[in-house]
Amino acid sequence: MTRGIAALLTFIAVCASGPAPEAHHSFAAQYDRTKPITLKGPITKLEWANPHIYFYIDVAEGGGTANWAIEGGAPSTLYRAGWRKDSAKIGEIITVDGFLARDGSKLVNMQTAVLADGRKLFVGQQTYYTKGR
Repeated sequence: MTRGIAALLTFIAVCASGPAPEAHHSFAAQYDRTKPITLKGPITKLEWANPHIYFYIDVAEGGGTANWAIEGGAPSTLYRAGWRKDSAKIGEIITVDGFLARDGSKLVNMQTAVLADGRKLFVGQQTYYTKGR
C-alpha cells in the first residue's frame, strides 16, 4: 500500500510540475549549411529569450521588401560575450551572414552580424562551420 501511495504522489508531483520544455532543434535538421546567405537591412524587431534570440530585418527583394527572421545564440552565451538586449536597436542597419532554413522560409541561422558602424554583434554564438571548410 505504501508503494502505491508513493508512486501516486510521485506521479502527481511530475504532472503538477508544469509542461515539458520545448525540445532544442538540431542545426542540421532545420538549416542547410550548403546554402549560405548574406542579408542586409534595418532591424524591425528583437526577441531576447531562451533558447535562442531572434531579430527580424527588412530586406529589399524584387522591388519590394521582405521581413526575415534571424536566429542567434542563447541569451546567456551572448550576455557572457558582453552583449545586452540594447546592443542592437530597432532601425539600425545590420549585415548578417548565415545559413538558410531547409523549409524555404525566410529564416536564417546567424553566423556573424555587423552593424553599419562596424560593430560586430553576438560574438560567442556556437558556429556550425566545420574546421578547414
